[in-house]
Amino acid sequence: MVTTALAQTAAETAAEHTEIADSAHGAFPPFDPSTYLSQLIWLAVFFGLLYYLLSKMVLPRIATILEERHDRIADDLAEAEKLKRESDEAIAAYEQALAEARQRAHGIAQDARDKAKAEVEDERSKAEAELEEKLQAAEARIGEVRDKALAEVDAIAKETTEALVETLSGEAPADAEVGSAVSAAMNERR
Repeated sequence: MVTTALAQTAAETAAEHTEIADSAHGAFPPFDPSTYLSQLIWLAVFFGLLYYLLSKMVLPRIATILEERHDRIADDLAEAEKLKRESDEAIAAYEQALAEARQRAHGIAQDARDKAKAEVEDERSKAEAELEEKLQAAEARIGEVRDKALAEVDAIAKETTEALVETLSGEAPADAEVGSAVSAAMNERR
């Protein structure tokens, strides 16, 4: 049953296709030689119309768009070049300012060193002057003490010599003799 139904449907479909093919009178219309002239006329009309639309509407718009893009790109490149030049100038100015700041800092540091060195030298010279004054004062005081001690040594030496001579000899020597003997002994030592 199913196979008979399939066979019958296939036969009906084939019959329909045969009827359609018989009703189409001949060849495919674009290849029909009797329609060549009308096809060429319509081709020329549509080609002319298409050429007119393209040349008057589409191509000017495309040219305008391309020119605008070209101008925009040129402007952008010019702006980029200008910005690059400005940034190069800014970098150069920054480097110059940095170099000047380094020089000023070096100058300030050198001035500070020179000033500190001068202050230290001034303080050192003041301290040396004070030490020299104290040293001279101490030497003067030492000289006074020495002179005083030497004067007392002379007196002590005279007294001791008198006491020794008196003890050894039993007689008291003359002050002039003792003084000249002590002076002679002192001169030999110096």
